[in-house]
Amino acid sequence: MEKSEAKSFISATILRNSGAAENAIAKGQYFVKCWDKNGNLKFEDTADNLITDVGANQLLNGGFGAGIIAGPFLGLISSVGYTGVPLASDTMLSHATPLHTWYEAGDAINLPQWSTGSPRVSVTFNDSVARIKSLTSPVSFLMDVNGGMVMGCFLVFGAGAVATNDDTGGVLYSAGVFSGGGKVLALGDTLQCNYSTSV
Repeated sequence: MEKSEAKSFISATILRNSGAAENAIAKGQYFVKCWDKNGNLKFEDTADNLITDVGANQLLNGGFGAGIIAGPFLGLISSVGYTGVPLASDTMLSHATPLHTWYEAGDAINLPQWSTGSPRVSVTFNDSVARIKSLTSPVSFLMDVNGGMVMGCFLVFGAGAVATNDDTGGVLYSAGVFSGGGKVLALGDTLQCNYSTSV
């Protein structure tokens, strides 16, 4: 798991140098469960998130009063065209380019598809407690168009972020792939996703 690290340092001098250092490591995890059309639990898994460089910058800018916070929206990573784990240098514009490694799920090529247009799902967060921020409730994707294999999840927010599938606006905050590998979703399956992050 790759982590984005933020540090602050404070020092004071009286008769001799002394220092205090505090480290805050931003990290998070996606949690997923899948039920088939009959309500049977098919699998559950986790995906440790990688916070991108642009995502870390957006977090700092938003926390200190700069930047517009739109979204956030949660989307899925397709197995189609997948060549490796998300990179810290990924952005919403670059992650699907030849130099990067993954594509958003939801269209007729990058399966699975969960509805007409397969939009990303809008998520809301609880207030932070004990340096942890989590979704107010899990969100679900019902596979009612095409099945396929999903590799993981991503979160996009900030200026320009929208629910539209494959839109390149907004800031790719984090992305993660399942610890147990890709998951095959059949028609009628429901994938439930949750997320939490901490510093």
